[in-house]
Amino acid sequence: MSDEKEILLTIRFKPEQVAELQDLGSSFRVQVHPLGEGQAIPDGLWDRVEILYALRALPEPGQAPELRWIQFHFAGVEEYLDAPILHRGNVRATSLSGANAPQVAEHALALMLGLSHNLPQMLADQGRTEWSTDRLERYAPTELIGSTVGIIGYGSIGQRLARLLQSCGVTILASRRDLLKPPQPDFQVDGEGDPNAELVARLYPGKAVRSMLKECDFAVVTVPLTAETRGMLGASQLAAMKPGAFLVDVSRGGVVDHEALVTALNKGQLAGAGLDVFPEEPLPTDSPLWEKPNVIISPHVAGLSPHYKDRAFLLFKENLRRYLAGEELLNRIDLDRGY
Repeated sequence: MSDEKEILLTIRFKPEQVAELQDLGSSFRVQVHPLGEGQAIPDGLWDRVEILYALRALPEPGQAPELRWIQFHFAGVEEYLDAPILHRGNVRATSLSGANAPQVAEHALALMLGLSHNLPQMLADQGRTEWSTDRLERYAPTELIGSTVGIIGYGSIGQRLARLLQSCGVTILASRRDLLKPPQPDFQVDGEGDPNAELVARLYPGKAVRSMLKECDFAVVTVPLTAETRGMLGASQLAAMKPGAFLVDVSRGGVVDHEALVTALNKGQLAGAGLDVFPEEPLPTDSPLWEKPNVIISPHVAGLSPHYKDRAFLLFKENLRRYLAGEELLNRIDLDRGY
């Protein structure tokens, strides 16, 4: 077996970016085999890989004996938590959390404004070429200014959203899984985070979300999907929301109980909902959500950005520097926590 150590990239970065990685990790050889382009991993390469930048496929534990660190190309890793290689004991894994925070936070804000300013109804009128005769009453907005926004899950996305909301004159509440444990180091584009929750009027523990929801005119869900968060917004939580409040979900399908959500919308408990994620995707054609005039359905696109790969590169480069220096990696995945 060769003593040469390898960094394996299974997506294609720009040539100059690969060169930067090679310069940084001069003791390694950087190999590029984009699996999304149908390339196979050459025989014998897995034997030498110590660092893997993973798009989808993961090796079996015995297939990559030298592997010590896996950097995933995405933030949501729940479907990979049972992969045997992650449980071998000497393999660290990191996510791309934070690289999608700017676009997801902007998308959440767009949904908030679209709902509160009645854009679905306006677009429906536009499709009918109809100038609403009762427009002054029908389209009176719910303004952000003076409202209370609750952010469920104060990670990189929630923190970025809080920064966007600073100019809107809102009071921000937020929840975090564990208030006693300091947040782990994570990646923030341009350093625009709020790890100490300085932008938040009050920070709630994860188990007190229902109490927070009672105060909110808008609730924005940004938590990862774990055993703990699956179904965390059910009938009890939605019933606790202020009448006329809006719900925006840019987290993962399964966090919000959609049967309970439909019931809350039917009862008029909620003024509307902006949804980017769903328990079943694509959303079934017979879902009652399609017909709701106060619901914006976004087909799981909040994370899309032409800048995503460049942000992914910046995160990976920083984590590679940390790995080589023996420092703590950003976005370290905790298998027990689930993200």
